[in-house]
Amino acid sequence: MSGEKLTVETGNWIMNEGSCADDEAVMEKIKELTFEIPEYRFLTPAERHGAIMRTFCSLRREYGALQMLLEDKSVTEIMVNGAGNVFVEKDGRICRSEFYFESTEELEEIIRKMAGNVRREINEMVPIVDARLSDGSRINAVYKNIALGGPVLTIRKFPEKPLEMEDLLAEGSITEEAAEFLKMLVIAGYNIFISGGTSSGKTTFLNVLSGYIPQDERVITIEDSAELQIRHIPNLVRLECKNANSQGKGRITMQDLVKSSLRMRPDRIIVGEVRGAEVMDMIQAMNTGHDGSLCTGHANSAAGMLKRLEAMFLQGANLPAESIRSQIAEGIDIIVHMGRLSDKKRRILEIAEVSKDLRGGNIMLNTLFKYELNGRLKRTGSELKNLLKLERAGITQEMRKGRK
Repeated sequence: MSGEKLTVETGNWIMNEGSCADDEAVMEKIKELTFEIPEYRFLTPAERHGAIMRTFCSLRREYGALQMLLEDKSVTEIMVNGAGNVFVEKDGRICRSEFYFESTEELEEIIRKMAGNVRREINEMVPIVDARLSDGSRINAVYKNIALGGPVLTIRKFPEKPLEMEDLLAEGSITEEAAEFLKMLVIAGYNIFISGGTSSGKTTFLNVLSGYIPQDERVITIEDSAELQIRHIPNLVRLECKNANSQGKGRITMQDLVKSSLRMRPDRIIVGEVRGAEVMDMIQAMNTGHDGSLCTGHANSAAGMLKRLEAMFLQGANLPAESIRSQIAEGIDIIVHMGRLSDKKRRILEIAEVSKDLRGGNIMLNTLFKYELNGRLKRTGSELKNLLKLERAGITQEMRKGRK
């Protein structure tokens, strides 16, 4: 049932009431109208409640009826495939929502408002936008001129309270032994790359690991859309990419920001996700004294991430393959690979050391932890070979084994 009549009549009443129409009065009027308008009289209680809330939010909330889904803490992702097709993710599973937009124009207006709030634009000249909400939730929107079923809006919601390692331990995403191991590596300044597929938890885990960075360091974060929630570092600089405007001007890329960050005297650089030529600058930063840098990227495995890094490096520099591999191996110390399993749970699937010595011109991995079929992340028996940074940080062999 269309809610247009209910919305119009309530809107007319609000205009007549003026400043007297506070939220409580508006809600009462909507409830009253659902009994007065003939097509609403025979709704079930659940249908009436849905109509009331959709109408109220569309008139009194910034993002209209979409606000209902944004405020629903059980919803972790919202997927809008045109005005009449809305899906949500709850507990890792996708289901169709009863929510809908009254028109394509209503959906477009909300998308433009979301983009505008972070000084970005979306229109027929700039039909794709990546943005964020004030709470850090990630937004991707595609305009109707290239989305055949109507405007597409995808919102990845983030929890009000950032997850900590204890939360991941409780969920079984990582073991206590592996968590302690990675904590030592972050403190000691190992360069760590987090790989995984879409929605595997890379950004969440990057945020968790950044919690171990010592407070007295200067940290630069670089993201396409700002999502990281680092709160314990006083000397923190947050940089965000910028899309070109409708005239094709003003674009600031990830590569631009990585280059600029090197002149800001960072101790560590954190790159939300690398996708292209900025890999070259990121690897060079890791190789020029910015120990402890963290980064994420898309891949199906730790070994696959190395191949993707090599391909992305070639976008920024036409160098021999062995030279590129050598720089990657020298820059990255550890790869943490994450995945989302059939039970929809996110897990650490592999923690591997990147060998500094190429074998036959290829980068070798020393796998330290591996997820087994019995559902447990276990040590492989291999030991970390590059101990120099641990030793410099004063982390002794006894401490590494959990003994004081």
